Amino acid sequence: MSLRVPRHLAPVLLMAASGFAGLAYQIVWTQQSAVWLGHESASVLAVIAAFFGGLATGSLCLGSRVERSVRPVRWYAACESAIALWSVFLAIAMPSIGAFLLARIGVHPSPPWQWSVAFFGTFALLLPATAAMGATLPSMERVLAQTQADAYARGGARSVAVLYAANTFGAVIGVVSTAFWLIPSLGLVRTSLLCAAFNVLCGFVALAVFPSMVSLAPASFAPNRGGPKTPGVLLRLALTGFLGIGYEVIVVRVLSQVSENTVYTYAMTLAVYLVGSAIGAGAYERWFARRQDQGTRGDVLIGGLVAACIVGTATLFKADRIVASALALFGHGATGSILAEAVPALCAFGPPTIVMGALFSHLCHDALDRGVSFGRALGVNTLGAAIAPPAFGVWMLPTFGPKGALVLIAAGYLVLTARRSWSKPRSLVPALATLSLAVASPALTFVDVPPGGRVVAYQDGVMATVSVVEDADGVARLRINNRQQEGSSATQRVDGRQAWLPLLLHPAPTKVLFLGLGTGTTASSAARDPALEDDAVELLPEVIRASALFTQQSVRGAIAPATERASDSRLHVLAADARRYVRASNRSYDVIVSDNFHPARSGSGALYTTEHFAAVQRRLQADGVFCQWLPIHQLDLETLRSIVRSFSTVYTDGWAILANNSLDTPVLGLVGGGGRTNRFDAAAIRERLRQAASPGRLIDLGLEDETAVLGSFVAGPEALRRFAGDADLNTDDRAVVAYRAPLVTYAPDSTPRDRLIALLQKLSVEPDEVMRPEPDTNLSRRLVSYWRARDRFIESGRNVRPSQQLGDMLAQVREPLLAVLRISPDFRPAYDPLLSMAAALARTDANGARALLNELERLQPARPEATRALAILAVGSGVDPKLP
Repeated sequence: MSLRVPRHLAPVLLMAASGFAGLAYQIVWTQQSAVWLGHESASVLAVIAAFFGGLATGSLCLGSRVERSVRPVRWYAACESAIALWSVFLAIAMPSIGAFLLARIGVHPSPPWQWSVAFFGTFALLLPATAAMGATLPSMERVLAQTQADAYARGGARSVAVLYAANTFGAVIGVVSTAFWLIPSLGLVRTSLLCAAFNVLCGFVALAVFPSMVSLAPASFAPNRGGPKTPGVLLRLALTGFLGIGYEVIVVRVLSQVSENTVYTYAMTLAVYLVGSAIGAGAYERWFARRQDQGTRGDVLIGGLVAACIVGTATLFKADRIVASALALFGHGATGSILAEAVPALCAFGPPTIVMGALFSHLCHDALDRGVSFGRALGVNTLGAAIAPPAFGVWMLPTFGPKGALVLIAAGYLVLTARRSWSKPRSLVPALATLSLAVASPALTFVDVPPGGRVVAYQDGVMATVSVVEDADGVARLRINNRQQEGSSATQRVDGRQAWLPLLLHPAPTKVLFLGLGTGTTASSAARDPALEDDAVELLPEVIRASALFTQQSVRGAIAPATERASDSRLHVLAADARRYVRASNRSYDVIVSDNFHPARSGSGALYTTEHFAAVQRRLQADGVFCQWLPIHQLDLETLRSIVRSFSTVYTDGWAILANNSLDTPVLGLVGGGGRTNRFDAAAIRERLRQAASPGRLIDLGLEDETAVLGSFVAGPEALRRFAGDADLNTDDRAVVAYRAPLVTYAPDSTPRDRLIALLQKLSVEPDEVMRPEPDTNLSRRLVSYWRARDRFIESGRNVRPSQQLGDMLAQVREPLLAVLRISPDFRPAYDPLLSMAAALARTDANGARALLNELERLQPARPEATRALAILAVGSGVDPKLP
């Protein structure tokens, strides 16, 4: 019994459902592959190319067989079933196969080897499903041909545009649903299984709707009316696929400089690209498919596509202003911000993709008229698309820059026009526009330079654009894609603390690993200790090169090929994905320090999963120390709870520490051990500080004694477990951080200072949770006082407003800071600013400065700084300082 579905609608609905599942699979498998193969450009682009390559293989190898089949509906049902079965297999076997491929790549692969393993491994892994996907559209096109057999027998044109449009519109729904609902709610595996159910349903419906149809002989509806010039139309199909995906690759990279680059950013951008293609195919079917100007229509469309690409490229120069205007229209909430990011994508992709969809439909019609099967036409087009990501992402963009690459794309389309059209306006006008874009327009870059500032360095890399910008005060900032700040020369003290706090918690470290380099200050600070051998892993080679501008030292890894290690420095820098390195390496470390990665950036959430934390633990010695730094100013508390729970699941006796006491950019550290570490030895910390190669440097970092080191703790194991509660675990399968963290980036729910204070109110720590039994019982009392003073210091700073007027600042902070020192005389973060302000006040009010210095000397008689300042003040003023 057949289903009661109109046969002329069934193919359209089935292809929409198939497109939904296909794009969902692409997102799922791309994310799963990145987890195992790494986020380096070689792996990311290889996975995309392998997916397209599988589609092309299916279309080319199976399309001709489908064309000759008398029951193509069975081919369609078989393909949908194969996709479902293989996706279920992948859901089970992906971790094991991924680990096998990871081992084949190795720890220090060359880019060609890494790309080859990632491409061929992923290609073979996904091929049964992707090949079947590549054959579904030709199979359903053949089924549609059966429903319109009479029209074909009368010489009508076989229509593929309607199926292509339906398939693409289904893909749009798949992209949006997968990114905004399915993966956040179900995770990768369950999303894949849901899509498998869709495939099975599609196959069942097709067999039920078309149970007994038998096609006419191919010759009766595939007339060859256009002549023998088959190679020409196939070349056009291949090059339009190549140039179309190339345009997408370049535009996405340009837009990454004006967007937040979250998972939602890329989903909306891809959806806009697909919508335009679907509209173009639908418009071609509706208004152009049956027109008689077949010979010139292709040249007209290509000329129109060149013009559309020029228009789309022109809008990119104002992309930042377009986003600002869209935000003013939609509002600055999460929904408004996501929509605002889609607007420049709509401007850049809209006109070109509409024409691309129409052109693809036309070329397929042309190929069919010349006796070329639709499967072959689709396969050739997809094969060109498979080559585009590495060609444009790895070679053209770094070599020619974004503008140069876009000009080459427009020129490539122009070359496809017939020679007879070169002198006609439909080709001449776009050619002149392309030339004008190449000659007259500026570079397509976005670098926010403050007044009086300058660009110190800029480089378009394979995966990102990296710049170093210096402001009028000489403060240099390292930025990725103009949006993400990776540190600055003004944060060197905090960066140094992020290295030395975990290092001092280990009794005798000799090997340390830094995951993430940033400005290089953290790793370089540790490298000054001759007892340490330092490894640092950084994803972007451009960041490694830029870091040398901040460390002001020759780090061979910053300029040498990524596979080389530094032999003339204790700091060995490797360009690699942190997750991949940790899983592939067999080295063990005493201390591992992970940078405070922005959790909302696409890919960064994978560095906060339980699986990654467990992999890091396997790289630790039994008494090793791991510290994961977290940017509280970029995290809402609910997302932080998920990270803490994921961490505590692996490190059951973990702690939390503060890298700084900043209210605007607070940095929290989660500390765990390799298995033997359950508390820390104050005497060992004291000895480490005494034997430090640069004790003055540690004092400058505020790490002058064991009280200052242990005073950085804010939570013990029990407090962390209470704080985490039943929050969702962040796992490789269900990356809740990647999908939740962007929401606070788009629309913060509180200020960083309010967030920090609320966090501290939820946390607690006791001396016996941190220290091993200590003969000096006074240390426990001092620690409790230190922690109370720290909390009071942060709370009192909530309402302080920076001022250039010394008197105004002193009036705001004098009594609150003195109150903090009365709680704990050891708390230098309150002592040092008062001492500095007293020295500055002495220029205008010697008596006021003397009174403040006397109070500091009374509160901290053991510190010589106030005594020396009083003596200097007395010499300068000739007045007896009247020391107590």
